[in-house]
Amino acid sequence: MDREWNDSQPIYRQLRDRVVAMILDGMLKEGDPLPSVRTVAAEYRVNPITVLKGYQQLVDEQLVETKRGRGMFINAGARDLLMQGERQKFLAEQWPRIHATIQRLGLTPEELLAATTSETSKVEEETPKP
Repeated sequence: MDREWNDSQPIYRQLRDRVVAMILDGMLKEGDPLPSVRTVAAEYRVNPITVLKGYQQLVDEQLVETKRGRGMFINAGARDLLMQGERQKFLAEQWPRIHATIQRLGLTPEELLAATTSETSKVEEETPKP
């Protein structure tokens, strides 16, 4: 997780969002434990109550479950639930702006696909081969 916090939203919310990103990226999988509240608080120099509040949001969203005496674990189906919600959020909030920009610039689907293919090629070229 990134150690920098921004001032645009509360730290507990940023912590929650970072865990969500780790689930979506496959870094945290179903059944994996979350780092302990104390560990995260010490490592990122934040109040344990702040960490607990971020974790509690994940529990409230049914992405994480608490097992008394053992810790918090990623729930089965958490990634699928997140993907569904994040897709809807993207289509409702971000896509309209992106689509408007595409229209304003007069970009064609072919140009967009070519740009995507070009970026993929660059990443593949920069990735060291074993």
